[in-house]
Amino acid sequence: MSINHTDAPDDAASGTDRRTFLKWSAAVGGTAALVPVVTELGMPGSGPAAAAAGSAEEATFVWSACTVNCGSRCPVRLQVEDGTIVRVLPDNTGTNEIGSQQVRACVRGRSIRHRIYNPDRLKKPMKRKPGTKRGDEEWETISWDQALDEIAEKMKDIKARFGNEAFYINYGTGTLGSVMAKSWPPDKSPFARLMNTWGGYLDHYADYSTTEITAAYPYFYGTWVDGNTFDDVKNSELQVMFGNNPLETRMSGGGQLLVSQQTKVEHGVKTIIVDPRYSETAALLGDEWVPLRPGTDAALVAGLLHVMVTEDLHDQEFLDKYCVGFDEKTLPEGAPKNSSYRAYLEGKGPDTTEKTPEWAADITGVPASRIRQLAREIAGAKPCAITQGWGPQRHANGENSARAIFLLAAATGNVGVPGGGTGAREGAQYLSIAEPFGSELINPSEKIISVFGWLDAIQYGEQLDTFNAGVLRKPGPGIRDGEVPVDEQGNATNIRLEVPIKMVWQYSGNSIVNQTGDNNASIKILQDDTMCELIVVCDIQYTVSARYADYILPGTSTAEEDDIHPGENGGPMAYGIISSQAIEPLYECRTVFDICTDLADRLGTKEKFTGGKTREEWLREAIKQSREIDPELPDYDEWKAMGIYRRDMGPAVSLADFRKNPKANPLPTPSGKIEIYSDRLAAMAEKWQFGVFHEEKAGDRLVPLPEYVETWEGPLETRASEEYPFQVIGHHFKGRTHSSYGNVDWLKAAHHQTAWINTLDAADRGIDNGDQVFVYNDRGTIKLEARVTERVMPGVISVPQGAWFDPKGADEVEPPDGANPDHPVDVGGNTNTLTSLHPSALAKGNAAHTVAANVVKA
Repeated sequence: MSINHTDAPDDAASGTDRRTFLKWSAAVGGTAALVPVVTELGMPGSGPAAAAAGSAEEATFVWSACTVNCGSRCPVRLQVEDGTIVRVLPDNTGTNEIGSQQVRACVRGRSIRHRIYNPDRLKKPMKRKPGTKRGDEEWETISWDQALDEIAEKMKDIKARFGNEAFYINYGTGTLGSVMAKSWPPDKSPFARLMNTWGGYLDHYADYSTTEITAAYPYFYGTWVDGNTFDDVKNSELQVMFGNNPLETRMSGGGQLLVSQQTKVEHGVKTIIVDPRYSETAALLGDEWVPLRPGTDAALVAGLLHVMVTEDLHDQEFLDKYCVGFDEKTLPEGAPKNSSYRAYLEGKGPDTTEKTPEWAADITGVPASRIRQLAREIAGAKPCAITQGWGPQRHANGENSARAIFLLAAATGNVGVPGGGTGAREGAQYLSIAEPFGSELINPSEKIISVFGWLDAIQYGEQLDTFNAGVLRKPGPGIRDGEVPVDEQGNATNIRLEVPIKMVWQYSGNSIVNQTGDNNASIKILQDDTMCELIVVCDIQYTVSARYADYILPGTSTAEEDDIHPGENGGPMAYGIISSQAIEPLYECRTVFDICTDLADRLGTKEKFTGGKTREEWLREAIKQSREIDPELPDYDEWKAMGIYRRDMGPAVSLADFRKNPKANPLPTPSGKIEIYSDRLAAMAEKWQFGVFHEEKAGDRLVPLPEYVETWEGPLETRASEEYPFQVIGHHFKGRTHSSYGNVDWLKAAHHQTAWINTLDAADRGIDNGDQVFVYNDRGTIKLEARVTERVMPGVISVPQGAWFDPKGADEVEPPDGANPDHPVDVGGNTNTLTSLHPSALAKGNAAHTVAANVVKA
């Protein structure tokens, strides 16, 4: 059986009207027959089904949820007739008031039926044909027994030869926010529980969204710290958002769209957006837009603080009492002279360069006069809410960008007060929902690698260690997520892998190819099955990553199972959803709990895996334990009937206790204070190794201060380059959540994949709005539509991330002059066709926005 998921005809080509659809439906009768007929028409979940919505009297309405990784979690009410979902309706409870708001799904959740009944929906277990390569897309349909028998035998063989460290659960967030069908965090997923019964597995730290900022936190605040919730902005005099775009990334009722906009309407707090792109948030929430070159946030902060220090506008009292290393007098013992941040600003540090607004302007592209004006405005606002999205940290120097924005909040004294913030992303409120199924069993293996380092671990295995690849111990007492452990003398401990990764499990994620770095290089690594010997993908869609699997296991959607979904990013309102099974599992699809139960049976650990409970019993146990923590929560049956439960928690002020009494409430840093200068990073810089697995490049260094570090393919390199003169960044997109919903017809029609290019740059290259263009570098080429606009800074191209990689050879699409002829042209327009596998310095993370490329009209 060969699969080509582009062959399905569109609605117009099918020529099927509503009358024909209803007649065929009646003829075949029942769900089991109806779905294959619809699939055969090539339009499941599209036109005809939409027209056949039916009447409310004939329908059943079932609470379900959209559980993709937008950062929210939204309920949807599914209208079910004759075992088929015919319509998707939003939450009809709650109010329009902040704190009790309706959690109305966005365009993605409202089109969830087009995911459930999709031409790409996986139907049966499949196995890569012998003699073919991963990615050839040659499959054999097999039974569940054969699939699980063969996977179990291969797992036993790998364990016998390499041990449990050879097993890896890849990053995936396609079912984020479920208690049972959970793909992230990986240590709470069903496959992780299975592996924990069987000796453990190699885990990872951080995630693709936040790799660099996760590594930055321990060396500034000691641990992950949220900002204040958005409703607290009512107490602010000014709001400044660095690369923060909640109106697109958190645009549902469960996200931050209503809270941020309603707070703006009611309180009118001036908002300044700092971003290379004029986002929806800048357009609809912002009063001013400060465009800057990507990856230069730390330089802008230095220029701002130079003005504040020179004009005595900063909060020296806060810095003296709560911080380490802003001035020479608060440096830790043993730190070199002139290693404080003030010395860095004044040009007394190692680089001997004063960080004047003119210096910052040359790097950032923000005029020096604007930097001075902005510095005075931020310093004069008492308090000022400073937040950052996760775009600034997704660079090769992202750890420093994140720490620099933290520093701006601290230097202006805004940490721990209403109307202020920590410089981190906005906070949220949560219900205390227990997850006993995912947390009951502990991984016996303590080693943990960066989420972005798995391809290196496949290639180089036992050569990877702490200093050359960021191999760490998993978080626990005294060890924080992303932090390098030290011994009693303060020396960093070196931990080494013993074996390479030999099996990769990918559940409900598309990160084997589509969502990791450098698609073409990733494929080359994965196609060598003498390195990674077994790849198993469990999903509901035939994703890009599924093409490169050895076995594909069809899972169930949220509509085909019961589950619990803790709400997220709904501050000040906390909420949770219990979804109900709306339809029987389609085709031969099975829940991941059942799949792992049968796999555990073959590995001899079934009883330990199930814990003697059914799936529903684990769900009931979760609510039972939750009610022991929070007795106000409804019981399982009551909650399931109501679908969504909500509670107004009020605004959250982060680090208020620390601000009130830093001695009684110290931070988990060695000093107990905010560490602007990190002596741990200074010590690590002496041992950190670069150029071992990836060619050493500019920016590959650790520094103890949150200073600006120029990197490979950064603004200085692109400005000087004729070959690749553009910085390419990605942005989150209404039509997808990462790659989820990326194959839905409605959304693809409404939201085109385009390359944003400034009008001046387009004019220089003869590119008009709507033209097809090639964007390329030595790693790959994408072809897509140009969006010519003043909403992106000159010298910058922004491409919505998450599009499905769709490579075409030269016989189908001839690459442009200057592009690498050895690489196919990706007509899907996936940003990771252009990105690199070169990791960031500290986090060893994905520097997805550090990309140099060129653009030409196609």
